[in-house]
Amino acid sequence: MTLTELCRSVVQWLGVPAEYRDAATLILLALVDAFILFNFVMLSVLVLIYVFRKLIGFIQARLGPRYTGPRGILQTVADALKLLTKEDIIPTAADRVTFNLAPLIVFLPALLVYVVIPFGDPKSGLQVRDLNIGILYIAAITSVTVIGIVTAGWASGNKWAVLGAMRSGAQLLSYEVPMTLAFLVPVLLAGSLRLSDIVNAQGEWFWQWNAFRLDYLGLTFVAFIVYFVCALAETNQTPFDLPEAESELVAGYHVEYSGMKFAIFFLAEFGNTVAISAIATHLFLGGWKAPAPFLPDTGWWSLFWFFAKVSTLVFLIIWIRGTYPRVRIDQVMELGWKFLLPVGLLCVTGVGLIVALRP
Repeated sequence: MTLTELCRSVVQWLGVPAEYRDAATLILLALVDAFILFNFVMLSVLVLIYVFRKLIGFIQARLGPRYTGPRGILQTVADALKLLTKEDIIPTAADRVTFNLAPLIVFLPALLVYVVIPFGDPKSGLQVRDLNIGILYIAAITSVTVIGIVTAGWASGNKWAVLGAMRSGAQLLSYEVPMTLAFLVPVLLAGSLRLSDIVNAQGEWFWQWNAFRLDYLGLTFVAFIVYFVCALAETNQTPFDLPEAESELVAGYHVEYSGMKFAIFFLAEFGNTVAISAIATHLFLGGWKAPAPFLPDTGWWSLFWFFAKVSTLVFLIIWIRGTYPRVRIDQVMELGWKFLLPVGLLCVTGVGLIVALRP
């Protein structure tokens, strides 16, 4: 029984009149989907923070969490409880309405982006909505984050928060452009903006996935690298974590936030880390497909392959974060405008010409 059929049965059991059952089913299905996505983000962030601490500790020859629960597995839960119980302080000079609204503006895109991301084969019901403008939706919804960040800095009434917000806004806007160009390469190859079509357009063997295709002169792999670098900058991951440069800006745009509001910013950041890995998986790494056609990749197996690829990319992000030092803001901006943007244009132009000239 699919989730839609289950919701329809519940509506019928509740005795909703026949003329309203379809509408009630859609409303109930939307509420259930929202509940599932919200809890998925919460659970994935809890797991990711623990794994992040352990891996960073291993990479940098440190111990990481050890004492709160077996091998420190309850440390993240303890931190969440601590943040929930801490005093919520609002500065006197802050604009109270926008100050309270900014964390939600940052968090909502991190949640809504999962609406179109398949967690496996959509035929098995592992996707909320298979929109025919999926890539356009992702590009639009992720760009809302910068509004929340700038709002948080401006509403705090603190010059360091404003400077951090301006720096973050400049960085996000700079890297959205080459990231969008990297989006266009799989779209050109599939001839569709729908994520499921992009995955289905990739071959059965792993060397037929967009990131590894050789018939496009390696331009698809370059586009994958451009996307990955831009994704690191978009989520403020090291070496692009200048918006939170404590040595220069105390703590950046969220310096005046405390308690759960402070936690929401990092909840969005870690949720976006999983989201960018999931998007890269579908655009460049074959989505839910197995690396070889003789391996099963339908039903729950598609869920397994999807999370295996996402976990690999998340591990790579953490590895980079634990290895490379923070770069200067001028180097960040130059990389985006002087290097990634021309390379992204080259990839789109080259792939577009090859697609147009092929019979």
